[in-house]
Amino acid sequence: MATPSRVRPNVPREQFSFEYRPETDQSFENALAKARAGERLSVADGVELLTTGTDRDGIDLERKELVLEAADRRRAEVVGDEVTFVANLNNNVTTACNTGCLFCNFKDRSEQFLDEHDGDHGGFTKTPEESRRIVAEAVDRGIYEVTSVSGLHPAFALDEEHRELLEASDRGDLNYKSPDRYEVDPGTYVEQMRAMSVDDLHVHSMTPEEGYHARRGTDWSYEEVYGRLAEAGLDSVPGTAAEILVDEVRDVICPGKIDTGEWVEAMEGAAEVGLPTTATIMYGHVENERHRVEHLDVIRRLQDRTDNITEFVPLSFIHPDTPLHERGMVETGASAHEDELMIAVSRLYLDNIDHIQSSWVKYGDEQGLKMLSCGADDFMGTILSEEITKRAGGDYGEARSVAEYVEMITAVGRVPVERSTDYTERRRVDPDDTPHGPELGPRADGSPLVE
Repeated sequence: MATPSRVRPNVPREQFSFEYRPETDQSFENALAKARAGERLSVADGVELLTTGTDRDGIDLERKELVLEAADRRRAEVVGDEVTFVANLNNNVTTACNTGCLFCNFKDRSEQFLDEHDGDHGGFTKTPEESRRIVAEAVDRGIYEVTSVSGLHPAFALDEEHRELLEASDRGDLNYKSPDRYEVDPGTYVEQMRAMSVDDLHVHSMTPEEGYHARRGTDWSYEEVYGRLAEAGLDSVPGTAAEILVDEVRDVICPGKIDTGEWVEAMEGAAEVGLPTTATIMYGHVENERHRVEHLDVIRRLQDRTDNITEFVPLSFIHPDTPLHERGMVETGASAHEDELMIAVSRLYLDNIDHIQSSWVKYGDEQGLKMLSCGADDFMGTILSEEITKRAGGDYGEARSVAEYVEMITAVGRVPVERSTDYTERRRVDPDDTPHGPELGPRADGSPLVE
């Protein structure tokens, strides 16, 4: 049977009446020529590349390969043949959240965590003491970074001053309840940051959504909030909670979340106090290719202003067990062709961000490695626990050893490099110098991290 020259993308076309449509007056050939020449791309250029041409239905597989080749050449020019990874732990503090995002199955309704609630739930909340114990054990094993992204627990406050303001407020729209009403008190954000800051471990936490939660009910700026968190031990900020930075999409998938402007303001606040950030996109649900490129444009303009984003992370939507899928709003996630094009166009469009990450948690090992020839140069981290994707139906595992990284990266002809969160520290790993373990963490001695 002959291989088809075009394949249908999984992007929904007619289900939602969006203003933004993947239509341009540009041509694929012109957009590709600009990409190959290293010129800054327009939104129309990005749409042409991501669709492999709006003049044709479906993804043209021959054109797709031309886009991937251009992105791979750009990757080689910008960062060479090194593939980086970080030795890290995920310590998500709580699943309690009532924001109601339809793409998420990590959360548990916060009402279930109240002392007065009857019945069991599958969620968790960790005290600062529990977080410190978990992180300290992982530091002993050699990790460099702890990543912490949590639900918006109503009892969370920035610090004791913030709690006093929330307790005294008579506003009913602040999503706040006193911690003594819950089975477990999560403490404050500042207490959690201090708890996880063990032996100069790098603490990567407090997304823009969590930053908003940490200032609700006040007139504090994001600079004030992130400044207090930095003093408590926060070292960098994950630019998640971005999903799609186009409000007509956010209104469908996460109407309870902050809007695009608020997300950008939070990222600028983190940059203002010297906290490096990452940036993400979560794609493959209700949005179309124009939305994806508009999102890239928001990120590129933010980076033009701040020069603070260390890496961009495309996250392919995992659809099983999510409300979007259960309600029949989506049938599946992005196809492998769309995943490859998303990585490639991210590399070509984001000409001011050096590092593009391939997430083996989202793509799996085989496809994750393929992304390293589509424009990606980072292969995520060891993540000793990964609850968010797993709870949404992901099944690609929870941990990756340094030895596995070295084997996989070497097998595709690239150079394995252990890195710090912000890429300022880098260690090339000799494949023949076994056993392989992390060496950049505060207590790392090269011993294997995962056996």
